[in-house]
This record gives sequence, C-alpha cells and structure tokens, in this order.
Amino acid sequence: MDKNESVKNRIIEVTTELIGEYNGDTKRITARMIAEKANVGLGLINYHFGSKESLITECVQRIIGNVVSAFSPENKFPNDRERLTAWATAVFDFLFENPAISRISILGDMGSYTADCNSVLTQQGFLHALRGETGEKDRGILVFILTAAMQAAFLGSEAAKQILGYDFTEHEGRAAFIRRLTDILFEGVKGDE
Repeated sequence: MDKNESVKNRIIEVTTELIGEYNGDTKRITARMIAEKANVGLGLINYHFGSKESLITECVQRIIGNVVSAFSPENKFPNDRERLTAWATAVFDFLFENPAISRISILGDMGSYTADCNSVLTQQGFLHALRGETGEKDRGILVFILTAAMQAAFLGSEAAKQILGYDFTEHEGRAAFIRRLTDILFEGVKGDE
C-alpha cells in the first residue's frame, strides 16, 4: 500500500471511530477533529475526499459494503427461506450493533435512493440467498419488502417494540422478528408457474 492509500485509510478509520463515538451526530464531528486524530494535515481530507460529508458517506458505504459482501454463499442451508432468514438476521444485528452508521446509511439512502445506494446493495446481496425455490418474478419484491421492513423497524425500534412486541435490544428479539417476517413473506411467494 502506498503512502497516499495509507493516509486515506487512516482518515477513514478515524472518521468511522468518530461516527461511533458521536452516535452518528456528524454535525459535531469537524474536519479538524478528524485531521488531528488521524495525525494528518487538514488539507488531506479535502485532497482525498473533497469534503467532510463525502468522507463520511464513503466511510458508511465501506462499512455497509463489508456487511453485504460478508454474505456467505458457502454456508449450507436447506432452502431459500432459511438462508435468507440467516442472512437478514445478520444484517439486522449489524444495524443495532452499529446504530450510528446504520442510521446515516438508511437516512442517506432515503434522501437519494439510487441503484448504488446501500439499501439496493443489501437487496442485491439478499438476492444471492434465493437460489431457485423462489419464483423469479417474486425475488425482487421479496427482498425489497424485507429490506424496507428491517429499515423501518430499526429507525422506529421503540414504536416497533410497542406495536409488534419484539425487543430489538436483544439478538433473540431481532432474530424472532426476522424469522416471522420471512415466514410471512414466503407464505405469499409462489414458485415460477
């Protein structure tokens, strides 16, 4: 890795730490704070990223991208439903284990929903869990609804707890919610006719 890449990666690591420390309140994070903590000149942030906002966006995209790429096609599951349930549970756990980053990602996607946003990348990752038992015409809508429901439950977790009865502060509550959600979604899906 060359010096420029090393500096860029250090800036990303520090920014990611600060996002977590400030619970996603990026307005409290200044470029000067990032530069000081990364032990780099302030101008390097603009040189590598253009702006603090672009840097934060890149940090969040990388983090979420790593989660999506962690979907493991090698894992053996007896069917699409169980595979998708396991993968969705892992993503849902990530949202709650990394609330600051997740909130930035989801709200950013809602403001600019594009083919390369994290929500769509998550849906594309989920599509890899559907290997044939799920009808081709239903796959896209199934993962779209699943992702949207997970995001809404995450953003409104307190209300969701009251309305749905799941405790999202615990893995067991998150897993039970995803299991029930995928069961409902698969009940409405039919194989190719």
